[in-house]
Amino acid sequence: MTKWVYTFGGGEAEGNAGDRDLLGGKGANLAEMCNLGLPVPPGLTIITEACGKYYAGGRSIPDELKAQVSAGIEKMQAITGRVFGDTERPLLLSVRSGARASMPGMMDTVLNLGLNDATVQALGHDAGDARFAWDSYRRFIQMYADVVMGLDHEVFEEILEDEKGRLGHEQDTELSAVEWQHIISLYKRVIEEELGEAFPQDPEVQLWGAIGAVFSSWMNPRAITYRHLHNIPAAWGTAVNVQAMVFGNLGNTSATGVAFTRNPSTGENELYGEFLVNAQGEDVVAGIRTPQNITEAARIASGSDKPSLEKLMPEAFEEFQAICNRLETHYRDMQDLEFTIERGKLWMLQTRSGKRTAKAALRIAVDMAEARTITKDQAVTRIDPSSLDQLLHPTIDPRARRDIIGSGLPASPGAATGEIVFTSEEAVLAEKEGRKVILVRVETSPEDIHGMHAAEGILTCRGGMTSHAAVVARGMGIPCVSGAGNLRVDARNELLIAAGMTLTKGDVITIDGSSGQVLKGEIPMLQPELSGDFGKIMAWADASRRMTVRTNAETPADARAARSFGAEGIGLCRTEHMFFEGERINVMREMILAADEAGRRVSLAKLLPMQRSDFTELFSIMHGLPVTIRLLDPPLHEFLPKTDEEIEDVAAVLGMNPADLRQRVDALHEFNPMLGHRGCRLAISYPEICEMQARAIFEAAVEAARETGAPVVPEIMVPLVGLKSELDYVKACIDAVAKEVIGESGIEIEYLVGTMIELPRAALRAHVIAESADFFSFGTNDLTQTTFGISRDDAAQFLNTYIQKGIVEKDPFVSLDFDGVGELIQIAAERGRRTKNGLKLGICGEHGGDPASIRFCEETGLDYVSCSPFRVPIARLAAAQAAINGKA
Repeated sequence: MTKWVYTFGGGEAEGNAGDRDLLGGKGANLAEMCNLGLPVPPGLTIITEACGKYYAGGRSIPDELKAQVSAGIEKMQAITGRVFGDTERPLLLSVRSGARASMPGMMDTVLNLGLNDATVQALGHDAGDARFAWDSYRRFIQMYADVVMGLDHEVFEEILEDEKGRLGHEQDTELSAVEWQHIISLYKRVIEEELGEAFPQDPEVQLWGAIGAVFSSWMNPRAITYRHLHNIPAAWGTAVNVQAMVFGNLGNTSATGVAFTRNPSTGENELYGEFLVNAQGEDVVAGIRTPQNITEAARIASGSDKPSLEKLMPEAFEEFQAICNRLETHYRDMQDLEFTIERGKLWMLQTRSGKRTAKAALRIAVDMAEARTITKDQAVTRIDPSSLDQLLHPTIDPRARRDIIGSGLPASPGAATGEIVFTSEEAVLAEKEGRKVILVRVETSPEDIHGMHAAEGILTCRGGMTSHAAVVARGMGIPCVSGAGNLRVDARNELLIAAGMTLTKGDVITIDGSSGQVLKGEIPMLQPELSGDFGKIMAWADASRRMTVRTNAETPADARAARSFGAEGIGLCRTEHMFFEGERINVMREMILAADEAGRRVSLAKLLPMQRSDFTELFSIMHGLPVTIRLLDPPLHEFLPKTDEEIEDVAAVLGMNPADLRQRVDALHEFNPMLGHRGCRLAISYPEICEMQARAIFEAAVEAARETGAPVVPEIMVPLVGLKSELDYVKACIDAVAKEVIGESGIEIEYLVGTMIELPRAALRAHVIAESADFFSFGTNDLTQTTFGISRDDAAQFLNTYIQKGIVEKDPFVSLDFDGVGELIQIAAERGRRTKNGLKLGICGEHGGDPASIRFCEETGLDYVSCSPFRVPIARLAAAQAAINGKA
């Protein structure tokens, strides 16, 4: 029989931290803390595989799981001395999700489970505090009705706010037991009115309703979106943790909080967190009340007049600080912890590796490596390569005038400017239209995940440094200011009300996620400098890396940027991009529209000095580093006008009759240009184009070598080759031009001629093509298109549906399809090197900047990856991690 349930509590556990895949992150770490002897409320974990079983069974709970959960609850009863559903000493439960990978706020939680009209009386009598019991009961009804029964929590919020207003209360904590009882009666009534059923009183019904709801939340829209953004497979499923409740809302000697063992924004080695007195955990992250600082130093720094935990509950604070130190030492990483203090007794509810900004991750990794807590290689593997994008965010120019209209907490660093929008839907629409926006909310919720991802920055009026907005923004690398209490959001009328002014949707603001300031208008920005901890980590990464990292660049600006980010050459220079600039497009059109070869050569003679100048500058910037130049690839019609208006304009410039131009455009039209007259096929049809480009390359190599004193060895790449005979034909053309230029200049030129492997036939016939090729560069964009038989320009219409329905795990144009496209790459690499030992192999599609694809390239033995300039640091780090993990 399958073991579906693992128990923990009373100083021992059936699992440990190594069981993350089985127990999920939360369950594995609860078990580990128990094994360490830390104060953890007893509980049980339903394994992640049960989630798959739940869905396979049509969202039903198998009987054997029910039996094992009942046995686990019996253990919890023995440890606590309480009984689930008892009317004297009731055991109350929390039911929480716990996937392998942390997904904060994406799935559902139910607290205080087991309360009903009878057990609430018992709880109040047992605790000696009726107000606490009724407060817990209303929380349970509100949460259970929302999560399990599907009645929106805002219905209850409206009732609560109305009653507080009627009674003259500001805070929830001011309500008496009798007042809570009345509110609960209103809650029950609205449930029956809205849902046509009563709130369940049977604790067993409540328990299985909650467990089913947590499993179901694995497939809710926000969880699906989060998994898609963070490449978490749907097949993993979530575990469910059922745990004995401890109460932070048992009066002023009780509290609840969230803390990090180091500052998650900066990486400073200091305890960092917030807590609330007389509250439950959801209150801290929901932003309903303004939390207090845990340490006295943080309280002083923030200017808060509310006492810190260190001053308010010194004994509990001292114990908590010692546990923080122990857990960080044990896990050898910064920890994110949740805790509750029940009448002075400290309980640990969670520990996990804390989410942090890229800046903080670098500092923590470097500090720990320099302290020899971890090795340099371990420090390198601690950084998420994709997070390095955060370091490229601009900051506000310190010389700029700041028109400050409000301030809040510096929740996620970096600065962002954009138009105000008040809903996530508006943010997504604006992104599609190419507009930059700041998402302004009273507070964000997990349902806002799509809007947060689409926005340039996030501004909330409520919430602390551990609120939903803050945690998610830091994870995404999006600037965020939270808890800007001196601003007011009128979402209904789409207004942001600041001191002395009112801003509306579409008005431009700037937020500074490093200082917490909110500024009117667009403010000048500075680009970041990559040094310090970043420089150390990258140096350690480069020392461990096997593959080199090149860039895709055809402009001097891109080439310089790439070099500043550590690029070791150019892996793809798309020459067609050079023809679209300025007056060049018209010369290119003259060449395409020429009646014969003689006419084409006249136009090509005009393009030659332009191309030569471009290549000379690129060779000079790269100063001896390899530069791979791809010959003209796209079909010629891409350079021609399309609309009648454009045809009229171009005809006037070229001195042509518009009707004749239209006829020529129509003649060049292809039904499927992706598979049409392009790549090497152009060079074969019009060898004069190949000759011009080859001459420009070789003459530029001579000129750049003279200017810089560094040898230039051009790598000329022939695109879309499927036949060895195609490569032979084009290579003969290139060799002939090289011979001419060598004779004219008197300088010997070294060069390589290779091909782009972007067709399945080329991959399968690589052993033959390698006889003529000096290198292979895998063009994974087209190889993915031709392998799948789909266009990346059109695939978005159905790929998201495929991902949502589990047909594919991820977009194959974003992360390489290892099974199909990947196998073709492996076949080509093996067969090519069988023919030509040491054949240089690289990848130059968009996948060259994707960490998962880079790992595949390392495993396949490629020599280099090439990516866009701003992804070079990501590729350097990912290549190092792949090499380090390959040694393990």
